[in-house]
Amino acid sequence: MGFLKSMLEGGLLILSLSGLRRSLDLLLKILQPRRLLQLSLKQIKSSLSDFSTDLESAEAVAFNTAADLDENAKYGITSSEEVFEEYEVKDKTPAVVLFKKFDEGKNVLEGDITEESVATFVSANYLPLVVDFTSETAPMIFQGKIKSHLLVFVPADHEKHDAIIEEATKVAKDYKGEVLFVTIDTGVKDNNRVTEFFGIEETEIPTFRLTATTPNDMLKYKPEVEELNEKNFRSFLEKFKAGELKPHLKSQTLPEDWDAQPVKVLVGSNFEEVALDATKDVLVEFYAPWCGHCKQLAPIWDKLGEAFEDNDKVVIAKMDMTVNELENVKVSGFPTIKLFSAGGNKEVDYDGGRTLEEFVKFLTPDEEEVEKPAAEKDEL
Repeated sequence: MGFLKSMLEGGLLILSLSGLRRSLDLLLKILQPRRLLQLSLKQIKSSLSDFSTDLESAEAVAFNTAADLDENAKYGITSSEEVFEEYEVKDKTPAVVLFKKFDEGKNVLEGDITEESVATFVSANYLPLVVDFTSETAPMIFQGKIKSHLLVFVPADHEKHDAIIEEATKVAKDYKGEVLFVTIDTGVKDNNRVTEFFGIEETEIPTFRLTATTPNDMLKYKPEVEELNEKNFRSFLEKFKAGELKPHLKSQTLPEDWDAQPVKVLVGSNFEEVALDATKDVLVEFYAPWCGHCKQLAPIWDKLGEAFEDNDKVVIAKMDMTVNELENVKVSGFPTIKLFSAGGNKEVDYDGGRTLEEFVKFLTPDEEEVEKPAAEKDEL
């Protein structure tokens, strides 16, 4: 029962449900029917609390349901008259109040109390207006209900750090619940992976980016003006809301020898010209340098390139997807192999075997055999 931990603090049983989604069925068996224990005035200072005179009301049930699905905030419920008077909700019950140790100190849910409204209320107010990116906050940032994030990349010890955060906070107040502002300390080694993901060079820092997460992708936007001040933040977000920004796609610099070998090297800037050449069938391996399966495939892929080196109707290519991005081609794993066929550039996912013979058969289904590379002949 490592996912369920309980601590008794002054009569309050706090349930830590860090593994709730993974173990929901088991958890429901243990807690069903679950009831949030009542909080005293002393205990209510650091939680999300429901003030209700009727603990079986529809509002209390909705609050309880929202609590079951949230792994982050602490929830409590109270029907104490002393608490009602202290927080001036005696004539306004039921009420939901979020208590916190930053920004405003507390927030009160306006409108109807439903499971959805409580969840939305928590997402908008649980984190600071400008939140630091850490391993603890990352899930709350990127798995929360707010799907747009303005990320500020600046070392904590940078001379302009505090001034930049102050400028960002001014704008964050107006986009609360819509865009989450996040600071990423680029002086922390573990955060290098984030800057690499966005293709940010050290010489560009401090800088910022905007992300918009969709069900199938994360769109990234890069500002044309790099100034980190209120005016530029506002201008950039206004253009985003108006649909005037185009997603920023990473691309390597095109190597001078990209076509010197049988296997052609693709980057963002030459992908369409090569892969979408309507006169040729182009088979592309989308890979990551660290991928073990990609490393195993590499020698076979080189032989495949040699096999079709003199075929003017077929191109064998590869693309490093850790440093390149494409707007209309999405890759979810490595290696991913796709054929862009001659004629209409139809995109076909390859899901066959990964031997040289199987690749050759896939590209030439009507031919018995393609001339083997000279090196392979020698081996035979």
